[in-house]
Amino acid sequence: MGNCLSEFHVTRIVSLAFVTGTALFIGSLSSHAADVQQTDIYAAQEVQPARKHFWSGDWYLKVGAAGMVAPKFEGSNKYRFSAQPLISLGRQGEAERFSSRNDNAAFAFIDTTHFRAGAVGKLMFKRDTDIDGLEETKFGGEAGGFVDVYPTDWLRFRGEVRHGIRAHKGVVADIAADVFYDVTPKIRVSAGPRATYASKDYMRTYYGVTAEEALASGLQEYRPGGGWESVGVGGAIRWRATDKIDTSLFAEYSRLQDKAKNSGIVRDYGSPNQFTVGVSATYRFDFSLD
Repeated sequence: MGNCLSEFHVTRIVSLAFVTGTALFIGSLSSHAADVQQTDIYAAQEVQPARKHFWSGDWYLKVGAAGMVAPKFEGSNKYRFSAQPLISLGRQGEAERFSSRNDNAAFAFIDTTHFRAGAVGKLMFKRDTDIDGLEETKFGGEAGGFVDVYPTDWLRFRGEVRHGIRAHKGVVADIAADVFYDVTPKIRVSAGPRATYASKDYMRTYYGVTAEEALASGLQEYRPGGGWESVGVGGAIRWRATDKIDTSLFAEYSRLQDKAKNSGIVRDYGSPNQFTVGVSATYRFDFSLD
């Protein structure tokens, strides 16, 4: 959770194609955000007319890229520069929610003041460990659902559950909480904890070592079960350069947990401590659909 994109190795790439998933429901939350200045709202304040179709109305599309220094692969102690495309789609007329670089490409089927839910997808590129005798992972993806909860105008909880497609046969769940604050109308700071839980099939794909691989590579045979892959914390400073251009500086730290860090791939060729630092920029396009 590496290939070459624009002559850079991509270790983490967000899917540019939205996938159909299962919408998740919870009860509505009370307490409306009191200060709309603390949110990104690109909407007119008048009541919107009934939509002719589900897709009818005003939309925005954000596209951009992030450049970062990050581990060569999950668990590696070698670092390299990589590039990552960014994409975000949402309705105008509703609050444009806080988003994190860690959010995978998603489309909300439900979008209210305090709650969003919908489909999410992620591309998974072939891993390149350079460990002789170790079979590398396949190119593929993950598809599933996500939920965002905004109990206040300065806090967001997010959860994603995704199933592997070709790259692995497991299930991965990401959870995160972010506190965000607008220092000025153009500068926002945010930070919070993150954690990833993965099933047995995922852990064995990315951290397991079969008997054949052990003989060929010299690594100890390892068949982990499901469990927490990593826990960590991340933060960012976002600067709104113009009404349509956002830039940010971000940093993250995560520590691999027992099922992951006990793998010979990490123990012999890597480190449980994973650091990432980088910058990003996005541009917003506004459009309407009948």
